[in-house]
Amino acid sequence: MINFEDTSIAFDRLKNKELWRARLLFSVLAFPWMVKTGKSLIIGMQKMGISPAWFVKPTVYKHFVGGETLSACNTVVESLSRYGVKSILDYSVEAIQTEKAIEAVLKETLNAIRNAATNPNIPFAVFKPTAFVPHSVLDKTEHPDSLTAEDIIQLNLFRERIDILCHEASQLGIPLLIDAEDSWYQAFIDDLVESMMNKYNREKTIVFNTLQMYRHDRISYLQGLIQRAEKAGFKVGLKFVRGAYMEKERARAQLLGYPSPIQPDKAATDRDFNLALRISMEHIDRVSIFCGTHNEESNQLLAQLILDNRLKINDERIWFSQLYGMSDHISFNLAKAGFNVAKYIPYGPVKHVMPYLFRRAEENTSVAGQTSRELRLIRKEFKRRKSVGLR
Repeated sequence: MINFEDTSIAFDRLKNKELWRARLLFSVLAFPWMVKTGKSLIIGMQKMGISPAWFVKPTVYKHFVGGETLSACNTVVESLSRYGVKSILDYSVEAIQTEKAIEAVLKETLNAIRNAATNPNIPFAVFKPTAFVPHSVLDKTEHPDSLTAEDIIQLNLFRERIDILCHEASQLGIPLLIDAEDSWYQAFIDDLVESMMNKYNREKTIVFNTLQMYRHDRISYLQGLIQRAEKAGFKVGLKFVRGAYMEKERARAQLLGYPSPIQPDKAATDRDFNLALRISMEHIDRVSIFCGTHNEESNQLLAQLILDNRLKINDERIWFSQLYGMSDHISFNLAKAGFNVAKYIPYGPVKHVMPYLFRRAEENTSVAGQTSRELRLIRKEFKRRKSVGLR
């Protein structure tokens, strides 16, 4: 079993000053009213044309984001690599839907894939599908009869853009993680990503889909996907996460009067997440696993499954991942033990990364135990350093 309580490993790369900054940040995040007030203040400043970068960049941005550009992330990538932790650079510019903006994100994502190909410390590239087509068009895929001729043109452009990215990743041998989206158009994305797997995952697993295990239908989808892959002869890449849009999903289901796609409780989500890991390990010759979670039990389970199946600890088909700035006790202790670990690191201009930062702040405030766990471990490390004379 991995000792996730070893804070000397978890925080070894952080100097006391950096650890104090993390402690202060998570102390603020522990109070929902402070997060809500801060968010309102920043949004208000942006509406008035005032940049909040002067206080966001040296605090929450510095903690959760790698930098404004790919090259600006080099310092973080190099720092993590010294401890056996790899990096995945995620261009986190959101909610820009013009044709010009979409083409700009496409170009940047291609640059990120090429950048990964030049740096062994960046083993994956990643993108969010909604960056490449208007949300309003994707919304209509739930009811295909509602699609207009222009919508179909936009969806064809969407397919072309996804294919361009997958082709580039395939040519350079860089695995490509494709994020999950809202459930009502995820089926359309699932079909598209599966077609990319069929096309590009013949010799090597290049294309990865993402399964949000807080959806109660994901185990049956996983089993069906494996069966189709075995029949068609392609490899399956899967990133497993618990999910990011629970409140939004439940509210929409209630509003429109259809059954919620979300699990009834956290226990069901945890059960299916761990079951998905077990199923995938049973088909490890077909399925590559990217375990994206801050849940200690699930990480312990996958580590134990690797050992039980007598696989190499650093088997290239199995990766662990946590977000940059969070759960270092998991990432660095797994890496120290020799497992494949990669931090998910967003990058981009401060003003465009704000939606991501708001989600991180709200997640740390709302997810039971997340902030208190971070604070407990930081305090434990300060106590340890004091006891051995490290100040």
